[in-house]
Amino acid sequence: MISVFDLFKIGVGPSSSHTVGPMVAGKRFRDALPAGTARITAELFGSLAWTGKGHATDRAVCLGLLGAVPATLEPDDVPALIARLAIEKAVDAPDGGRAGFDPDADLIFDFKTLLPRHTNGMRFRAYDGDGGISAERIFYSIGGGFVVADGETQEVAEHPVPHPFDCAADLLTACARTGLSIAEVQMANECALKPRAEVEAGLDAIAGAMFACIDRGLAVDGSLPGRLRVKRRAKAIREKLEADRGLNQRPPHEIMDWVSVFAIAVNEENAAGGRVVTAPTNGAAGIVPAVLRYASDFCQEVGPEEVRAFLLTAAAVGSLIKRNASISGAEVGCQGEVGSAASMAAAGLAAVLGASPEQIENAAEIAMEHHLGMTCDPIGGLVQIPCIERNAFGANKAIAAASLALRGDGIHHVSLDQVIETMRQTGADMQSKYKETSQGGLAVNVPEC
Repeated sequence: MISVFDLFKIGVGPSSSHTVGPMVAGKRFRDALPAGTARITAELFGSLAWTGKGHATDRAVCLGLLGAVPATLEPDDVPALIARLAIEKAVDAPDGGRAGFDPDADLIFDFKTLLPRHTNGMRFRAYDGDGGISAERIFYSIGGGFVVADGETQEVAEHPVPHPFDCAADLLTACARTGLSIAEVQMANECALKPRAEVEAGLDAIAGAMFACIDRGLAVDGSLPGRLRVKRRAKAIREKLEADRGLNQRPPHEIMDWVSVFAIAVNEENAAGGRVVTAPTNGAAGIVPAVLRYASDFCQEVGPEEVRAFLLTAAAVGSLIKRNASISGAEVGCQGEVGSAASMAAAGLAAVLGASPEQIENAAEIAMEHHLGMTCDPIGGLVQIPCIERNAFGANKAIAAASLALRGDGIHHVSLDQVIETMRQTGADMQSKYKETSQGGLAVNVPEC
C-alpha cells in the first residue's frame, strides 16, 4: 500500500527528487556509518548531476550528512549550517567522532556516468583512517522524495489492508462491493496502519502546511534565488485582485486568477527553498493546495471532513500513478509531475463536490490525458521557468476536469488505467534531454539572462 503520508510529505524546496531525496539518502548513509569513519565522499549521476546545482542537490546532500531531516529542517537555518560545514569540512558521526567531508572536494558531479536503475543516482563512500573504503552505498531518488538503495525493491513496505487495489478498475470494484467512497476505501486502508485519530491529525497537518505555504507565498515579494533572478509575482497579483474588489471590477474569470495565484505562491516558496508539501512532488507542489484552497474558499460546505476526503481521494489516485507509471520528472517528464498532480487534484475536487467513484475516476483521467507528453525542461536547472506557471495551469485544468466529469455520468471511452499506461509509455519514449536534464526544450532555447 502507498499511504497518503507517502505521497504528501512536509519538506523543503526546491525539488522532491533533487533536494528532499538526496537529503534523505545522505541522512541514511550518515546514520549507518561504520565506527572510525575518517572521510566521506558523495557522487551525483545523471539528472542529479546535470541539474543538481539549480535544484540545490549539493546543499541537500550536505544537509543530510549533517543529520538534517526534510520534515523538521527549518529553511532559515540552512545558510548557517552550510557555512559552518564549509569552514569545518567535517560532519558528526553516529559513534561520536568526526568524519571529514569537504563539499568542494568530496562532492562530485559526474556528468558522464548513468547508473542502471534510475537517472537520479547517488553513491556514498566512507573511508577508514588508512584511506580504505569501509562502506559504500548507492541510492536512487525516484521522485516525490522516495528513496531506494541498491538491492531494495521499493521504499514503501507492503502492509495487509482491507481493500487492496493495484489499478483504478480494482478501486472502482472495491467501491461497488462495499458501498464506500474512494476516500472511505483509502481511509480504511490507512487505519490498518495507524489509529483513525492519528490519520485525521496527519491529514489536518498536511492541509495546514499547504495553506500556510500559500499564505507565506502571497505575502513575500522580491526575487527568487539563482542566476535567473525571477521576480516573485504572487503578492502583487493578490494585491491587484483585492484592489479590484473595492472598484467593482470583478470579471467572471477572476476565480481562475485566484486559483493561479494560490499555485504560484506555493511554487515561489518552493523555488526559494521554503517549507512545502510534496504533492506528489515539489515541482508540482502548487496544484493540489491551490485546488484545495479553491474548494475551501469558493465552494459551499467544504469543512475539515471534506478537506480530508479531498486528500484521501487524491492520494488514492496518486498511488495508482506511482505504482503503474511514475511521478518523477527525471523519469517520464513533467507529465509525471504536473500531470499527476492535476489528476490527483481533479479527483479530490470531484469527491468533495459529490461525485460518484466513476465520476471521480473520469475526472482524474481527463486531467492526466491532457498533460500527456509534457516535457521537463527547466531553464538553468532551476525549478522556476516554466515550472511555476505550469502549476497555475495545472490547477485550473484540474478544476475543468472535475467540472466536466460532474456534468457526465461516469461513463467514458478512455479509462484512468489506460491513460496512466499511456503516460508510462510516453515517458519511456521521451528523449532524455526532455526529462529534467536542462539539455532540451526551453532550457536551451531561452537565454538565461
